[in-house]
Amino acid sequence: MRAIRTSPITEAVELKEAGEFAEAHQVLNILLIADLRCLDAHAHLGNLEFDRQPATALRHYDIGRQIGEISLGPDFSGVLPWGLVDNRPYLRCLHGYGLCLWRLKRLAEAAIVFTRMLWLNPTDNQGIRFLLPEVRNGTTWKDRPDL
Repeated sequence: MRAIRTSPITEAVELKEAGEFAEAHQVLNILLIADLRCLDAHAHLGNLEFDRQPATALRHYDIGRQIGEISLGPDFSGVLPWGLVDNRPYLRCLHGYGLCLWRLKRLAEAAIVFTRMLWLNPTDNQGIRFLLPEVRNGTTWKDRPDL
């Protein structure tokens, strides 16, 4: 009987959850070697670094964000609903990017990113409507009540 293989992204997430960060990095980097435009790999590399090194995570998310922006084009004014799974990697990159900006006390920039996310995905499957008021009110990441 043949074993069922999971996707490389799922494999990387499972490795991260098991505390095997180096192995997760390796799986994601192999994806990027095959195609640097793999936004989900960039998003998940950001996720790997988010708790330990937010500035490094920011770079990963930003690369994915910028690739997504190029793909959309400068005049894009449509929506990217979460329900269409191909939109999710870009939205994950934006989400992580905004959260890192917030953690790094770049609140005005985080507010711009979060506002854009609400325009792109009005159903707000990522819960940005709950974060944006805190950012706009000047609440720092470490002063959030849920931490």
